[in-house]
This record gives sequence, structure tokens and C-alpha cells, in this order.
Amino acid sequence: MSTTEPGSAGATADDEPPTGPVGPFPAAAVATGRAGLLVPVVAGVGVAVALGVYGRLHEPGAIAVDVAGFSGPAYVKAWLTTAAALLAVVQLLTAQAMYGRLGNWSPAWAPSVHRWAGRAAVLLTVPVVVHCLYALGFEYDRTRVLLHSVAGCLFYGAFVTKMLCLPRRGLPGWTLPVVGGLVFGALIVLWLTAALWLFTDQGVHL
Repeated sequence: MSTTEPGSAGATADDEPPTGPVGPFPAAAVATGRAGLLVPVVAGVGVAVALGVYGRLHEPGAIAVDVAGFSGPAYVKAWLTTAAALLAVVQLLTAQAMYGRLGNWSPAWAPSVHRWAGRAAVLLTVPVVVHCLYALGFEYDRTRVLLHSVAGCLFYGAFVTKMLCLPRRGLPGWTLPVVGGLVFGALIVLWLTAALWLFTDQGVHL
């Protein structure tokens, strides 16, 4: 996909670094149409399936993520996931601002906040997924737990797909909104099926 300078008919700038809501990116990272989606999608699906298979085949151990001041690992996970979900909402709002969906409100700091909120959200989920994979595994004996397990695998698979799509030019315009929506949706399902359930069932406390 070439860029055309205003007022210069036909002028292209394919030799310049591509820019976008979260750019710039190296000029060598070029994708052509839907074919450019193949590697990101295959990689994302592979990560999601690998996590699910590992979680199912791995013998659950005694590893637990615990932090002083919390009543137990479940609440550590619940609060980490809650913080990640709040950051995901920040990402959603800044993405809307970057794409002009919030009227004239499009601050210059929105792209930076968008990037850092996403990075922080994913980092906060790492201790959670480590605990879930090692101590619990992929469970499916109850509907809520099954949804939680599937959402966890989907979250990381969609995240990998999104990261691989970001530096690629020429992808369909719906790519990042759809993949980003999957990342956001999976994280919200994770929060609903774990943190919110815990807060509702056992109360809100540390």
C-alpha cells in the first residue's frame, strides 16, 4: 500500500518507513493484501492450540502465584486480571481516539498511551497464565471454567497474531480492529469468568 503526498498526484513513498496508529515500522516489513495474514494467523492459532494442549497434558503441580498482603493466589490472579482489563479499556478508548471515532478528541499522546497500556496489560497477565498452566491446567468440567480456559488460549493466540500484523503493510483495513477486538474480548471474558466470579462469590478484598 503506497502513500500519496497531498497535492502530488501519483507520488508514492514506499521507500519511507510505514506509519500508522502505532507506527512507524521498518520499511522492509511489507505485506500484500490478505496473503499477508497467513503467517500471523497460523502463528496465533499455533500458540493458542499449543497452550491448550500443554495445559491439558501437563500434570497440574503445586506452583502458585502468591504475593504478601493478599489472602491467596486466587485473589492475586483476580486483581492482576482486573488491572489488565482496566488497561485494556484504556487501549480501547485510545484506539477509538486514534481512528477518529471520538469526534475531535484525538490527543497526541493517545498512541503512546495505547502502546504502553497494551504492554502493561499483557505483562500483568503473565503471572496469571503461568499459575493457570502449571498449577491448574486446561480444565473443562464446568462451563465457566471451560470458557475461562478457552479465553486464555485465545487471548495469547490473538495477541501473537496482532503483534505480527502490526509491522505489515497492505493488510485489509479491518485486520487490526478485528484482531485487537479478539484480544480485548478474550481478556474481558477472562475477567468475567475468574475475577468477577470470585468477587461475586467470595467478596471483594485482597
